[in-house]
Amino acid sequence: MHSHSHGGGTGTVLKWSLAATLLFVAVEAVAGIEARSLALLSDAGHNFTDALALLLAWFGYRLESKPADEVKTYGYQRAGVLAAFVNALALVVLAVFILRESYHRLLAPQSVNELTMFVVAGLGLALNAAIMWSLRRRQRHDLNIRSAYLHMLGDALGSIAILAGAIAIHYTGWQRVDPLLSILIAVLIVWTAWDVIQESLNILLEGLPRGLQLAGVLASMRQVEGVLDVHDLHIWSLGSSTHALSCHVRIEDVPPSESQGILERLNDVLRVRFHIEHTTLQFEHAGCALSENGCSISSTPSCG
Repeated sequence: MHSHSHGGGTGTVLKWSLAATLLFVAVEAVAGIEARSLALLSDAGHNFTDALALLLAWFGYRLESKPADEVKTYGYQRAGVLAAFVNALALVVLAVFILRESYHRLLAPQSVNELTMFVVAGLGLALNAAIMWSLRRRQRHDLNIRSAYLHMLGDALGSIAILAGAIAIHYTGWQRVDPLLSILIAVLIVWTAWDVIQESLNILLEGLPRGLQLAGVLASMRQVEGVLDVHDLHIWSLGSSTHALSCHVRIEDVPPSESQGILERLNDVLRVRFHIEHTTLQFEHAGCALSENGCSISSTPSCG
């Protein structure tokens, strides 16, 4: 992966984390079948949601480090978001299946192998802790990586619950602990998947990117020296971490050399404060409406 050192480091961490998580999902699924533990099988499903979060974070990172090829990055970024959306829907179906099975298990409890549960959950906890530790610094700056980090945290909690459940089954022999844990994990899966569904749908429907307020961006742009007004403002996401903006900016009737300075100041504010790199800004001159020469731009433009 060609990129600057810190990006490459993150990409490698995400790739290895993804591989380890997928391997663990397979181990946990097999162990769940062997031990007849629905909680382990559910947790394998939950771990798969983490693999999805890691895959998206890695995907986003690969795209950021690729040289600009606009046609491709636009297409690929949306493909990643679309994949997330489809996967999240599949996870909701999985959660419904787990809830149905849990209900049957509560009515007719099956004996589970609590030792297998304990060992596999312990492994899961160690894996999640290791991945969280490796992402701890990077998650502060990147929304995608932060999402993967939070998934890992949720899964660590799931593993702790299974550990506690295995101990409870061992000492009390109460087999219903297993389906009860499965219900808890199914709820966790739905909660995680719902978040992905909301965010990916918002991107696919060209909604305002999460964490941005239109009024806040407008106010910041209007404060830039040389700007009289901003209207017809649109902000959307190209992918999960790349935002684009277009708007009309009203300025005084000044020479192009001066308007270039205003453009640079606007782009600086948008890039530094809001992390918006792709911008299309159309300038309109206020002097135009004032010198009554039949110019069509009104001095009080309507907001689009």
